[in-house]
Amino acid sequence: MKLREGEFAPVAAYIREISAIALEPGKEYLVEARLAELARGQSCQSILELIEKSRRDASGALPRKLIDAITTGETQFFRDSAPFDLLRHKLIPELLDRRQRQAVKLPIRIWSAACSTGQELYSVAILLRELVGDSAAAQFRLIGTDLSDQAVARASAGIYNSIEMARGLTDAQRSRFFVADPRGWRIRDELRAMASFRRLNLMTDFSGLGAFDIIFCRNVAIYFAEPDRIRLFDRLGRQLEPQGSLIIGSMESIGSSCPQLESRRHMRAVYYQLKSSSAQTRVA
Repeated sequence: MKLREGEFAPVAAYIREISAIALEPGKEYLVEARLAELARGQSCQSILELIEKSRRDASGALPRKLIDAITTGETQFFRDSAPFDLLRHKLIPELLDRRQRQAVKLPIRIWSAACSTGQELYSVAILLRELVGDSAAAQFRLIGTDLSDQAVARASAGIYNSIEMARGLTDAQRSRFFVADPRGWRIRDELRAMASFRRLNLMTDFSGLGAFDIIFCRNVAIYFAEPDRIRLFDRLGRQLEPQGSLIIGSMESIGSSCPQLESRRHMRAVYYQLKSSSAQTRVA
């Protein structure tokens, strides 16, 4: 099913409206590849007719299906080792030390703001178990959110096929943290209990989630238009605890667009903290 002349612009505008994903001219092939099957399933004669039908859907079910179809969901366990080295060797030890010195009993909260099918947040859970042990892991609260209903459902189930299990996990991690399941491999209950998942559009108000010690928002803003990207990073900064850390994708940068945040470096990893945070090595 091909887009007709003049159809791409209104289709792209609607996709940005419901997901903040900005599709530039030249991405017609992507829209056709990802929405044609859904259009046929909805008995639509064109992709534009699918968009018009989605606009009229007061239940919100069709817009959510459209989002599921258009989003990539590309992820894997321990994707890009640098952020996880940052957690293991700096952020988590410093958080634990600071809580101990201050005698703070509140849980350490970590948010995966675009969790996809859950591998990123479960990678954090695995790292915490390896780093602090089973009993100490109880002091952490992990939250994963994603725009896609399908992704959230899969993350909540915590079941992965053999191909997904081969991407990023060691044999030892698979044996220790997963159990065999008829559908593949399932994350063990004690790790699953550390995490909660819910659907969330990052363009909506998420202040009700509260403040976090660490926020992951990787490889998401690259799909947004510049104004939406700046707004997102600004709002994520407001959700940080005073010494909290924001971790974004290796191909993303905040620069001077959010003056309240400044970049810091540890080994190969770059992360962001509020400027009022204690002085650390800054990235030029």
